[in-house]
Amino acid sequence: MQYWSKLFLFLILPLAMSGLAAAADSASDTVNDTLTPVRTQIAAKNWAGAIDELKRINDPSSADWNNLMGYSLRKSKTPDLVGAEKFYNEALRLNPKHRGALEYSGELYLILGDLARAEQRLAALDKACFMPCDEYTDLKNAVARYKAAGNKYVAAP
Repeated sequence: MQYWSKLFLFLILPLAMSGLAAAADSASDTVNDTLTPVRTQIAAKNWAGAIDELKRINDPSSADWNNLMGYSLRKSKTPDLVGAEKFYNEALRLNPKHRGALEYSGELYLILGDLARAEQRLAALDKACFMPCDEYTDLKNAVARYKAAGNKYVAAP
């Protein structure tokens, strides 16, 4: 095996893969994360609880906080798509490569029927992911479902 191949396999690949294990909403270390209670509410699909927790934490200078607020607003029983877009855009202003905000805002644009903007987010994700990442794959699949359904949003199975 060539020297560079060995170097990639033993040094670079493990470093790259460690970044892929992070949650889609987070570009930072989640140890002692103040957003853990929010993620717990989201995992339970308790959108109102997640929004309440986000309001309690009140950290609008965090890209992760903005992304989770956008996600919770979009997923709530009565979705606030305008509010969700505002928070996703703020997350991306703070961190233009935020993979979660890129994926979720792309899904939002599919819901709104804006394929062109969803594909822009997909292209940005392609650049933001060092290697193929879940966020890119998920949005790519959502775009494919949208097109296959005659340009109508279809939620992931």
